[in-house]
Amino acid sequence: MSARHALFFDLDGTLIDSSLGITRSIAYAFERLEHPVPDDAALRGWIGPALRTSFAPLLGDAARVEQAVALYLERYGREGWTEHTVYDGVTEMLDAAHAAGHRLAVVTAKNEDNARKILAHLPFGERFDDVIGSTVDGRLTHKVDLIGEALRRLGLRAQDCVMIGDRRMDIEGAAEHGMGNIGVLWGFGSEDELREAGAQRLAHTPAQLPALFAA
Repeated sequence: MSARHALFFDLDGTLIDSSLGITRSIAYAFERLEHPVPDDAALRGWIGPALRTSFAPLLGDAARVEQAVALYLERYGREGWTEHTVYDGVTEMLDAAHAAGHRLAVVTAKNEDNARKILAHLPFGERFDDVIGSTVDGRLTHKVDLIGEALRRLGLRAQDCVMIGDRRMDIEGAAEHGMGNIGVLWGFGSEDELREAGAQRLAHTPAQLPALFAA
């Protein structure tokens, strides 16, 4: 991998453990809609996919899905975005990637305004050239489309980039663009999920990533 390559990082489950803020905000949306709240294990599975994709099977009606998304964003924008921790070793890994000459961007299904707010408060936020996230209107919500938007904004070719993430959507989205990928095993997706999605390489810890970027 050339030092001129760009590295696209997922956010939730890859750079930060955001489970608390996300699951509490999902529960808030269900409670406001007077709908049963899924258990904690089920809610953790919501971290990664687009919100509309997860709400739709349970709520059915498109208007209620949009209401649920709005309620989620209401709580997340107010307090949920602060309820996260940085994974050990991530700051050092990003420092190493930046020092090696890689361009860095965040590509996340999280609402872009919230993602930018989070990155602005993290010690490594200035390392990223751009933050690409979902739009409130649902125009950009799936990882494959978000990757396409990142390529467009940054003026990059897919073959010159690598997607790094913890869920199958990261791996499958990269594959649809003919882009390289690395799956990470400290987030919310399992090794089986990532392998079945076609992960080219796997990292067990952030400290392993710089060597994979250089491979």
